Amino acid sequence: MHLTPPASLDVTGSDDYLSVMTPISSDLVQRITACRQCSQQFAATATAHAPRPVVWFRPQARLLIAGQAPGMRVHESGRPFDDASGDRLRDWLGLSPAEFYDMNRVAIVPMAFCFPGYDAKGSDLPPPAQCARQWHEEVMRTLDKIQLRILVGAHAHRWHLGTRQPVSQTVAGWRNHGPGVFPLPHPSWRNTAWLRKNPWFEADVLPVLRAAVRRVMDDPNDPA
Repeated sequence: MHLTPPASLDVTGSDDYLSVMTPISSDLVQRITACRQCSQQFAATATAHAPRPVVWFRPQARLLIAGQAPGMRVHESGRPFDDASGDRLRDWLGLSPAEFYDMNRVAIVPMAFCFPGYDAKGSDLPPPAQCARQWHEEVMRTLDKIQLRILVGAHAHRWHLGTRQPVSQTVAGWRNHGPGVFPLPHPSWRNTAWLRKNPWFEADVLPVLRAAVRRVMDDPNDPA
């Protein structure tokens, strides 16, 4: 299976996008967008694709969604969570698509900016660790107005919380991380059985999560 390289993602290169950024953050976005450090690694996957970093943040954002890595549909569209997982995540957060994709308020920063490809069985490969090492800390320094961090999946839990415990355990201990952090399972269809087995997530976590998200999104003191 070989993917035809998609057209270049133009949202980060447009004058409108860059005009609201500081010189430092604009340079960072351009460097991430141009990154090709995983070219050989991706070419060796079952999808044999080229890198296409999906960059979706502005320095004034106050809500962080830290995910894992784009899937194939996001690789093709250039919009993060532009798939069924995104529909479920937006429902969890209580956000409309317009709110979710509002870069003035929401930064979507995965642990790897590119689709890592499929393995021989057709499953997504894990996010390449070198991407987080190269970019994540610098991006987080740029996002100095974040009020609420939504950590989606094990890889985001590990980087932001420094934990290697199972996802279920991390999510079950959501109250231990303070009002500014919510660790979540990945909203993939693969976790539908987990959600059925853990009804406390929807009953206990989601109402508190949605209220916290709404407070941050509707902050009257934020000029964004």
